[in-house]
Amino acid sequence: MADYVYIFDTTLRDGEQSPGCSMNVREKLQVARMLDELGVDVIEAGFPAASDGDFESVKAVGDLGLKATICGLSRTRHGDIEAVARSLDTAKKKRLHIFIATSPIHREFKLKMSKQQIIDEMCGAMEFGRQWFDDIEVTAEDAGRTEIDYLTEYFQAAIDAGARVLNVPDTVGYVTPSESRQLYQHLTDNLRHDGSVILSCHNHNDLGLAVANALGAIEGGARQVECTVNGIGERAGNCSLEEVVMALRTRHDRYGLHTGIDTTRLYPASRVVTAVTGSRVQPNKAIVGRNAFAHEAGIHQDGVLKHAETYEIMKPEDVGVPENSLVLGKHSGRHAFSNRLETLGFSVDKETMEDLFIRFKALADRKKSVYDEDIEALVLGTESSGPWHLDAISIHTEVEETGQSAEASLKLRFNGQAPRIYTGRGDGPVNAIVNAIRAILDQELHLEEFHVSAVSSGSDAQGRATVRATIGASRYKGSGVSTDIVEASAQAMVNVMNRHHQHQGKDVNAPRVAAAV
Repeated sequence: MADYVYIFDTTLRDGEQSPGCSMNVREKLQVARMLDELGVDVIEAGFPAASDGDFESVKAVGDLGLKATICGLSRTRHGDIEAVARSLDTAKKKRLHIFIATSPIHREFKLKMSKQQIIDEMCGAMEFGRQWFDDIEVTAEDAGRTEIDYLTEYFQAAIDAGARVLNVPDTVGYVTPSESRQLYQHLTDNLRHDGSVILSCHNHNDLGLAVANALGAIEGGARQVECTVNGIGERAGNCSLEEVVMALRTRHDRYGLHTGIDTTRLYPASRVVTAVTGSRVQPNKAIVGRNAFAHEAGIHQDGVLKHAETYEIMKPEDVGVPENSLVLGKHSGRHAFSNRLETLGFSVDKETMEDLFIRFKALADRKKSVYDEDIEALVLGTESSGPWHLDAISIHTEVEETGQSAEASLKLRFNGQAPRIYTGRGDGPVNAIVNAIRAILDQELHLEEFHVSAVSSGSDAQGRATVRATIGASRYKGSGVSTDIVEASAQAMVNVMNRHHQHQGKDVNAPRVAAAV
């Protein structure tokens, strides 16, 4: 399929490595279902050997029975490879993704291995992995800074060992588009194989060139692009899935290539990932940004009204931007609610649908109109799975000559036990909530970021509180949604506690500093 470009999505693995973008299992499953409906060919579900939590997440994605190939990342270590094999034992289609660094700087300072040792290590891992996998992808980490002759030798050895996909990552976002095209052209011209081997590109965005470099790679012969929704990822992020897909579609006249992506689901996919990770899309972001199809200049508006193509090379509906935001209310039925869920890119089972509908009705009783953003918040929830659950919150504030003070009382349940009250004082409600949480934890908590925004429009809109906090040496993101922004803030902090508990990977006992209710 020389005219087909495979889309390898690594939102759940490389995307999650973006600071503060970690996802729990429930969120990863929601994103995985969305990616499958979007039509990605490969979903890189995670790095199973990294932690027990990552192993369980990869296994849970593999158990979904999706159409896409499910991939697990592995170093050349046998233990890593076995972890991928165990985590994907039930996946319909599975792939092992092996990586080892090849650049001079990595060989000297990180691996302390010779060129031949690295090739031997990779080939040994290939031989071990073929016990469980027919589909194996081999990566040369930091390929962009690796000598081209050695890179060719490395990949030829991988082909001879049975690799089906060769990934040539620009790990640090260093190369330029012309260099990317030349590199892939060299590999296309010099690697010997039967025509079934696919060259893959994985570009980071440190210089803002990830999508341009991916297109350069495609011009040179790459037929798989490794990317993430919204371009999230380490440092400046990865190649943006929606941008590279729409570049190929819009400029089919130049590339003559196609993907299996249902582009009408790109905008819903972006919204899901934004809501799950709390990493917002800039307004002027290509394809999915709020202003991507907005025209403010009078000349532009006049032209678009006369003929859209004067200033629009894509139609909003091509990428799934809703023509209208359907407003639901307390009289809306199951069919309207279910239809809107599907339009927004969510796939849920009957039991979950019934629970969501009940919560939707309760929300509709509190506010006159329920918007798309409200529905997204319902689906994605607020508190991550974990032992802590917020039952109620009470805030008391006082204004004194010396300033304002506040006391927060959080009614929390731990592992389904009887609720307890935890209190904290501060110079405002949020500070008091954070101090109440500090009283629970046995590690120092530092609140790095705190944002509150309206989920939808109107004076009765729900507020979304998003926080990023460090506990010990680890950083977590938390979010909460409520018609009461103080309650949303408390939910966000409970979300952080639950993520911390998951990260610890062990049971903990409820603290004693509390009054039983």
